[in-house]
Amino acid sequence: MKIPFNKPFLTGNETKYIEDAVKSMKISGDGVYTKKCHDFFEQKYNFKKCLLTTSCTDALEMAAILIDTKEGDEIIMPSYTFVSTSNAFVLRGAKIVFADSKPNHPNIDVSKIEALITPKTKAIVPVHYGGVACDMDEIMALAKKYNLYVIEDAAQAIDSYYKGKPLGSFGHLAAFSFHETKNIISGEGGMLVINDDQFIDRAEIIREKGTNRSKFYRGEVDKYGWIDIGSSFLPSDIIAAFLFAQLENLDEIQKKRVGNWNLFHEKLIHLQENGCFQFLDLDENQTNNGHLFALIMNNLEERSALIDFMRKEEVMPVFHYLSLHKSPYYQDKHDGRELDNCDRFADTLLRLPFYHDLSKEDIEKITSLVIRFFDGK
Repeated sequence: MKIPFNKPFLTGNETKYIEDAVKSMKISGDGVYTKKCHDFFEQKYNFKKCLLTTSCTDALEMAAILIDTKEGDEIIMPSYTFVSTSNAFVLRGAKIVFADSKPNHPNIDVSKIEALITPKTKAIVPVHYGGVACDMDEIMALAKKYNLYVIEDAAQAIDSYYKGKPLGSFGHLAAFSFHETKNIISGEGGMLVINDDQFIDRAEIIREKGTNRSKFYRGEVDKYGWIDIGSSFLPSDIIAAFLFAQLENLDEIQKKRVGNWNLFHEKLIHLQENGCFQFLDLDENQTNNGHLFALIMNNLEERSALIDFMRKEEVMPVFHYLSLHKSPYYQDKHDGRELDNCDRFADTLLRLPFYHDLSKEDIEKITSLVIRFFDGK
């Protein structure tokens, strides 16, 4: 039986809540279920203000607008990330200054950031790859020293922590994803987290096409109009209804995913100890939210061979990001620095199939194939 790379998990209440939202006759943005989702995140993680968006990409684009990103500004971020991280700021005219990854993890190498800061630097955008925290103490200290904004790309980081504090609560702003490949899903969907009071009012305006419509519906103004730039970033309440069914089961979902991760680790640890590959490092300050299970292969050829070997047995691993600084769009705009760790992960990182509904038998098949591959070498 084929084991896909990803399979969306449904709790059972998604369609029930969608039907309820439809019957309420308020199926556009900011309905009952949107409020339920906002309340959930603000109460569970103590985020100051949450706004659902149609995607994490939209949340990042809102963040770029909120910090008044303009032509000539420089934004520091890792090159090993999804294109949305960069696109949000390029759309506002910014120059992206790519930083290298850590030697043992795709996260941004914090020790390389300070040398990249110039008078034009406006923000640092750390990406918590695989739900594993960047060194947020160091990043926030640099931001304070140089008066910079920090926007956390927490697309993969739901329910993950750094020194006991939830990811998404450190930066001035943070963006989450609820794409169907994430731990908690709504098909497409995202969320902007606002931790700095100065951005709260304007975020609502930008999200509502540049109008103060939200204040009008709360009775805070007697009419609403166009008062800023913005776009249609808010999702339908149907999407929020789906998401809320997931949030009600967040603890169970997380327990199962982390259990799956531990089983993969247990079955493959001997191969890492034998030097066949490496796992992504995790230290005592970081938690594992069970987002993905990755192998860092020794070279590109071995990764390609393992992918082919597993796919012939109908198991579908994938490689992940390519270096953005070498992309067709941005290579001529990059400053020419070699980002060796980023390029190494682009060539060697392999993601095994990983999702909630994987059975012990599925995990046994996946890991047995990895073991067979190396036994045959």
